Amino acid sequence: MNGLKRFLSTSYSAFQTAENAARYLNEHGFLPLDECEPWNLQEGGKYYVVRGGNSLIAFRYGAGSAKIAAAHTDSPCLKLKENAALADKTYTRLNTEPYGGGLWYSFFDRPLKIAGRVVRESVGKLLAENYVSDFVCVLPSLAIHQQRDANEKFAPNLQTELPLYGLGEVDFAQKLQNAVSYDLFAAPAVEPFESGADGEFLSSPRLDDLTGVYAALRALAEGDCKGLCVAACLCSEEIGSRTYGGAGSGFLRAVLRRVAAAQGKSGEEFAAMLASSFLLSIDNAHSLHPNHPEKCDPTNRAALGGGVAVKTHAGGAYTTDAFTFAIVKTAFERAGVKVQSFCNRSDMASGSTLGAISLTQASIPSADIGIAQLAMHSAVETIAKSDYFELEKAVLAYFGCEIGLKAGTATIK
Repeated sequence: MNGLKRFLSTSYSAFQTAENAARYLNEHGFLPLDECEPWNLQEGGKYYVVRGGNSLIAFRYGAGSAKIAAAHTDSPCLKLKENAALADKTYTRLNTEPYGGGLWYSFFDRPLKIAGRVVRESVGKLLAENYVSDFVCVLPSLAIHQQRDANEKFAPNLQTELPLYGLGEVDFAQKLQNAVSYDLFAAPAVEPFESGADGEFLSSPRLDDLTGVYAALRALAEGDCKGLCVAACLCSEEIGSRTYGGAGSGFLRAVLRRVAAAQGKSGEEFAAMLASSFLLSIDNAHSLHPNHPEKCDPTNRAALGGGVAVKTHAGGAYTTDAFTFAIVKTAFERAGVKVQSFCNRSDMASGSTLGAISLTQASIPSADIGIAQLAMHSAVETIAKSDYFELEKAVLAYFGCEIGLKAGTATIK
């Protein structure tokens, strides 16, 4: 749990998430690959490749089809615009815009770190470097005396409600050492904490979806992996995955194609490899809320402490069908993993995951899973610690089993 807490507390943006993931993989003997260079893969080798600084795909090279566990590296926050300093004679604020669908009232009056990457010019080259501020900002609320109806309604205008940076006119560009450009975010800097009568809950920023990222990395690095096992940690899910390293890009397919080429597979054999592979899309589910049970489906509600949720949706927001549901449920239950079923209420809009988007690039049998959480997209979210351990156990079981897919049949060993 301490490793997860460190990962959560320092992965302020997708850039720090990928950096922390690479550091963890380095410590466990994985070798970095460069997309711009040829790959020389060795049987049993452990590798990873980073795209765009904010997406990472790691794999243990083995024979046969792929077992992929995918999760996203980003979370809702406030993105700094270019020319971010907005100053008058009294204050300097940071001009931001929403990144993803945050529960924005929860971002007020909390410490916010400025984090992401900056691009600088050095010796005739442009170099991208990760950046985390040595200071915090705050997004201050308006006092109750000046908005008497604040507890009845709260609808912040995200162009006028901006993080406070300094007194008077402060040069933000100087703080960045005159970077040419940047991808920077104001992200919650609350430290993870445990709560409950027996410390059974974990609350933290970015539980959605860094619990999935960390569980996939740990299972890949420390588990007994059989065959070709892949952890795909992809950016920009919160804004639709339509980016260079997102699930809507060709990143995952390109990695799998190069692995297949190293295995000596032809184009037709690569197509057969995809058809017999499996994708586990990991993203958290809405928990049964103790104060609002009416918000959940009456028979398919996930609850804290209930284990791993398998997610289905008639509209295709989740990729699980009856066949893939049966595969993951069988694999998990054989390993002693607690499993529960999750559907959204039929009269409420569903969220989505990177699973369905990734299938537009690499069409692979897939299921969506996750653990239940409260306050999704808040600055501080909450899970049951026991559910995270069940998720780790589930991904370990997945990478450690053999799934044989062919013409509507499956064998699980």
